[in-house]
Amino acid sequence: MASSTRVTFPNKLLPYVLLAPQLAITAIFFYWPASQAIYQSVLREDPFGLSTQFVGLDNFRRVLGDPNYLNSLQVTLIFSVATALIAMALALLLAAMADKVIRGKGIYRTLMIWPYAVAPAIAGMLWLFLFNPSMGTLAYLVRSTGYNWDPLLNGDQAMVLIVSAAAWKQISYNFLFFVAGLQSIPKSLIEAAAIDGAGETKRFWTIVFPLLAPTTFFLLVVNTVYAFFDTFGIIHAVTGGGPGKATETLVYKVYNDGFVNLILGDSAAQSVILMIIVIGLTAIQFRYVERKVHYG
Repeated sequence: MASSTRVTFPNKLLPYVLLAPQLAITAIFFYWPASQAIYQSVLREDPFGLSTQFVGLDNFRRVLGDPNYLNSLQVTLIFSVATALIAMALALLLAAMADKVIRGKGIYRTLMIWPYAVAPAIAGMLWLFLFNPSMGTLAYLVRSTGYNWDPLLNGDQAMVLIVSAAAWKQISYNFLFFVAGLQSIPKSLIEAAAIDGAGETKRFWTIVFPLLAPTTFFLLVVNTVYAFFDTFGIIHAVTGGGPGKATETLVYKVYNDGFVNLILGDSAAQSVILMIIVIGLTAIQFRYVERKVHYG
């Protein structure tokens, strides 16, 4: 008779005690701020907090009718898609290369992980120093080719810069999971395909990549959330949403309207809309993308 794998606790109170710290953190740092944002989104407050007026959905109507907000939505979609695709594609390439390394494999992987330890704001400043039009080393090399590089004035170049910085910061995280996924693939499958005459490229796309589907799907969700929320420090350090709001994403506009311009009701409404967008995107990914994911 097969033994049960269900975990039992001698003390009925112990499971709740073990869960309490995580539940407390979630309640304090997620549910409480989210409830406050929803509450403030239906109010109109003066910048000094002396008067408050209930306005219902007026804040949402004003935000959704604002051309600047619609521009931020477009900027966010472009930035998020570009960052997620570049970060995941390069991480997969580097992980596949690391899987072939025999000598110095540990050193190679350690060096690849280091960028993940860099704070987003610091990562943004590193890229800004390298590509600063007046003193950046790499900016000088770009200008020497005759290309007029100036992300401080050119919106498209500013977008390229923050996408590059954000993707570079996330590559290490993706690399870790792709390396773990590659190590879990049975080598016998790849060897059998090689014996049958399948080339390296064909083996990757017909055997390796389909078996990485669960890892790829997980990273797709994580990178989407990262691009929407965790890139604030990079944008703030590199462009500050400029030039001309060309790199003002939704999360940066929430900060700009709420903490800089002190339009508290609109800022709270924007944060609620942003939360709904991210939840909706995650739900769509689970609904449609996960159908093509096969868990071995």
